[in-house]
Amino acid sequence: MQLTYFGANSWLLEFEQLHILIDPWLVGRLCFGGQRWFFEGTHTLPTTIPDRIDLVLLAQGLPDHAHPPTLKKLDRQLPVVASPSAAKVVQGLGYSTVTVLSPGQTHRVADAVEIRATAGAPVPQTENGYLITGLQTGKKLYYEPHGFSDRTLPTYAPIDVVIAPVVDLTLPLAGAFVKGNQTTIQLLQALQARYVLPTTAGEGIEYAGIIDRLLSVKGSPEHFRQQLQAANLQTELVEAKPQQAIALTL
Repeated sequence: MQLTYFGANSWLLEFEQLHILIDPWLVGRLCFGGQRWFFEGTHTLPTTIPDRIDLVLLAQGLPDHAHPPTLKKLDRQLPVVASPSAAKVVQGLGYSTVTVLSPGQTHRVADAVEIRATAGAPVPQTENGYLITGLQTGKKLYYEPHGFSDRTLPTYAPIDVVIAPVVDLTLPLAGAFVKGNQTTIQLLQALQARYVLPTTAGEGIEYAGIIDRLLSVKGSPEHFRQQLQAANLQTELVEAKPQQAIALTL
């Protein structure tokens, strides 16, 4: 298994001979409602669209997961697996092959992997996490970018690789909308994971705007590593650097 991180929530997963692009933000700025004064994200390193993409996987319909400028740059013939809100985004952009998954539903891709949607973050509707299983090897990866995990996940343990946040992101009044510092240790205990890769608050992005000024961060990768040791977990924390592929031995 090989993973390349593009910052924020964006990953390229190379697994079972497939190249799966997850929640891509690869071009332009990240804004909500086009209001740069409210919130704006900018890549600090050049990003490129991967040469090979077999599937686009979208967990949420918000722009930091279903990023319209990036999706406009991709081939509209690419197959997409998406949450219901993300499906509306890509269908509105003219994508022709869109599989909509709600939590509990599954989809098989090229007889190579099974993608199971799991219950994810309520933002405000319940969005998706994903459990991706290799049909030949039985190896598993779980992705959920907000730290809201489905209570049924332990029934699929062990899960080899987890991509999840390791910090909390909090806004006044709204509270924590990313809960990695609170929940990911318990998740790893339940899933018996071999590797965990932090997502959502990684390197390679600069943020500005009112929301960024109000945002508070609790935790860090180093603190999370200490939590792993305190919990006597053998899970290895792998900090992905933007644009650099990481090969994981399963």
